[in-house]
Amino acid sequence: MRPPLLRLALCSILLLAGCSSSGTLGIITKPMADPGGILKAGRPFQELGSVEGQKCRHFVLAVIPWGEGDVAHAVEEALAQKGGDAIINANVEHSLYGFVPIYNVYSFSCTTVRGIAIKFQ
Repeated sequence: MRPPLLRLALCSILLLAGCSSSGTLGIITKPMADPGGILKAGRPFQELGSVEGQKCRHFVLAVIPWGEGDVAHAVEEALAQKGGDAIINANVEHSLYGFVPIYNVYSFSCTTVRGIAIKFQ
């Protein structure tokens, strides 16, 4: 690697930082649903197919936030794609990205939900 390219690569690493984590859940319902009651009732359901929803929350100078980056909003977005009631075999991923992370000039955090949408009958 040539010296100018090496410097550019190092500067890019210093200006950009990010991390993410993910986990798997059995079922995620809409925020207002009663998952315990649904599971106890043993209600039949129909699979609607794969869905994915992502919501992000942005920050300027680490004190001025906007957007909805939580799991509930990502689930609502994913279920709206197919009109489902819940997501089974769900995978939830949280990511945090920062630009000029030393000074927190701008950063954002995103939550992504993937899984199979179902509709209770």
